[in-house]
Amino acid sequence: MKKLSFLYIAVLLVCSCSQKKKSAVPKVGFIEAFQDETVGQAKNGFTDALAENGFSEKKNTVELVYRNAQGDIPTLSQIVNYFISEDVDIIASSTTLATLSAIQKTKKIPVFMMVSPTPERMKVLDKDGKAPANLFGVMEDLGYIDTSFTIITQLVKPKGNKLLVGMIYNQSEPQSADAVEKIKQLAARLNVTVEAMPVNTSADAQLITQSLLSKNPDAFFANPDNTVFASFETIVKSCNGKNIPIFTSEAGLVKRGAVAAYGADMYQWGYQSGLQAAKFLKTGSTSGLKPEMVKVRKRVYNADAASRFHLNIPSTFEAVK
Repeated sequence: MKKLSFLYIAVLLVCSCSQKKKSAVPKVGFIEAFQDETVGQAKNGFTDALAENGFSEKKNTVELVYRNAQGDIPTLSQIVNYFISEDVDIIASSTTLATLSAIQKTKKIPVFMMVSPTPERMKVLDKDGKAPANLFGVMEDLGYIDTSFTIITQLVKPKGNKLLVGMIYNQSEPQSADAVEKIKQLAARLNVTVEAMPVNTSADAQLITQSLLSKNPDAFFANPDNTVFASFETIVKSCNGKNIPIFTSEAGLVKRGAVAAYGADMYQWGYQSGLQAAKFLKTGSTSGLKPEMVKVRKRVYNADAASRFHLNIPSTFEAVK
């Protein structure tokens, strides 16, 4: 009897020791859909906001589990499943595909998005028009893109009778397809012709861009599109070779070779989302938190690119360093 009691106690001890203990240090799962210099600025902003609010990797006051899917959609699902198995306290998602993967896989873990559109544009609203209850962070709509596109009409003179602007876009990305339609409507009002060609992956970008440039556009417009982000150096090289300036709605692409932009500052986008996440980590409550619009947008230009194309940039634009 004593032997059985001893054995029973031993089994209990083994079982209790094998169970995972919740760490006192909060664990953050950070997922990016692909590797990109511009998008990566959002991660820097997010982690800086956490650190400034007492959650620093250097001080061991937070554990950051970072994963990048390298553009592979099945890998995104595997990453989120891993975060769930690791019992992370929150998931930080950067870009649309990462956010979609997170909210599709978990309804319990708070998801703090960045570099992502509104839930409506991601098509994740329920039948009552409500976003997922665990979705927070910072989003963007297309209200600003008219101003971004209009920069072209202010700075570029058409070669012919009418301004021709070229674009490529991934038609499987909701915000990209919506942006193209919005721009076409605006272009019609501005008496501008838009030539938009679909591209499926960044590997196709060079061929599609060269095909587009054969139509001799006056300018190229880089819209909010993950495929454009991932292949931007290829686009810049092709456009520079044909002496065609690039304008964009994404401020981060100006440093990489676009002439000018009016759009969200990627670092500040991530920082804003990080402030929300820090509030949750401090309180353990989502009370008062909800998806909010990105607050910081900038007019920026690339002095070297502007000089290359002999364009005079208004004083309201800030030169990138």
